[in-house]
Order: sequence, then C-alpha cells, then structure tokens
Amino acid sequence: MELDDDYANAAYIPGADAYPEKWSQAAEVFREQTVCELDLAYGEGPRQRFDLFHPSRLSKGLVVFVHGGYWLRFDKSFWSHLAAGPLAHGWTVAMPSYDLCPDVRITDIRREIMAAIASVSLRVPGPIRLVGHSAGGQLVACASVEEAGAHWQERLVRTVPISPVADLAPLMRTSMNADLQLDAAQVALESPIHLPKPKVPITVWVGADERPVFFEQAKALESAWDCALVVAAGKHHFDVIEELAAPDSALTQAVLA
Repeated sequence: MELDDDYANAAYIPGADAYPEKWSQAAEVFREQTVCELDLAYGEGPRQRFDLFHPSRLSKGLVVFVHGGYWLRFDKSFWSHLAAGPLAHGWTVAMPSYDLCPDVRITDIRREIMAAIASVSLRVPGPIRLVGHSAGGQLVACASVEEAGAHWQERLVRTVPISPVADLAPLMRTSMNADLQLDAAQVALESPIHLPKPKVPITVWVGADERPVFFEQAKALESAWDCALVVAAGKHHFDVIEELAAPDSALTQAVLA
C-alpha cells in the first residue's frame, strides 16, 4: 500500500535478517548468567507473562522494557540482554510479553501492558522507569499518561520511548492494517500525540540513520508533549536499542537520569 515502504525498516538495514537470531542468542546467554525469574503471570493468557531480572545488590527500583515489532511479532525472550545496563546500576528490570494483532487490537495490548506494570510493581518497591522500542515506545508513552486506578503511576519517575510510533494514523495506509485493524477512533485513543502530556519527564530517543518517518514520528511527539528529544548518531531502527546493554551508555543514562 501507499506507505508500506516508509515503514519498511528491514529493507534499508544491511544484514537485517540476521538480527532476530542475534538478539535471541544474546538474550538466551544473558538469562543463563543472570539471576532472574521467568514467565511470571500478570494475566490468564499464555503470552501474558513477564521476566524479572534482579541486580546483585539491593534494588533501587524498577525498569520496565516493552519490546516492539509493530504489535505483530516478537516476545520478551528476544531482549533479555538489554537489561544489563540498568541491572549494573542496581535496578530490577522487567520485560513483559503481550498478545499480538490480529488476535487482539492495540487498545487491548495497551491494557495488557498497564496490567503487566501493575503486577510487577507489587513485587518490586521503589521508583518506576519505563522504556520501550518502536511499538513498545507507543505503549510506554501511553502507559505514562495519567489514568484513574493506575496506582503504580504515583511511583513513575521517567519514560523513554525509543523510535516510538507516536501517530498511528499513517499505519492505516499500510498493508499492516489488515492485521492491526486501526480505525479513526482507535488512532485517536492510542496515538500518544493525541493524549495529554504525562506529568513525568519524557525523553524521546531516535536513531539518526532510521527511516525518515521514524524521525518525523519522534519530532511529532517532542512537539506534542514539549519534551526532550535525542537523536543518536549512527544508529538505525534495529541497533538503536543496543546501548541499553551497556551500563555507561548515553541511552542507559537517559533511562536512569
């Protein structure tokens, strides 16, 4: 369809096909070497599970990482190694899976992420920080908007949406929408640019070498929420998140600021 190429990240990243296996292998090795609890339930569905990674000392609080994949693919098992940066600074890290489109709609996924954060917040005391990539960036941005009954939001201190899809309207003009099932009503409800600005600090992060539309999406969220924007030099849509695995990286420091 009209905008398919705009959102086709893999077609413009050398060696893109190798990334999922690379992520999966790194994540598996990390789980074997780290103190963690796996497949903890936050709901009844088989994908409504989260992994919890524990630091080697008393926890300073909770970092929740929400993965991307256009709400259509992946799960928590691909990203475990990205917990390394916050863990090294003494933060507990949670990584939830969630149901995927077309089995559910994006509104349902947002509700699952809210439930996941609420569940893990009961296990881990202290401040909460959210970070998410691509579709996960949309999800953590929406989760940061004040919602009645979300008592864990009283502990939320910072959110970092990485390469977020902040305006869902263009996706209605892609072939993905056969599965996403977006309409005007859902676009208005689930696009961060149409939601009230959160009360917590927001830092939008995007790679300088990403597809132009992702830079436009990041700028749109910066403008809508009058928040910070960081453009990471030399990073594309697939490697922009890798610095979360490095304790002293600029991205890890932004999440923990």
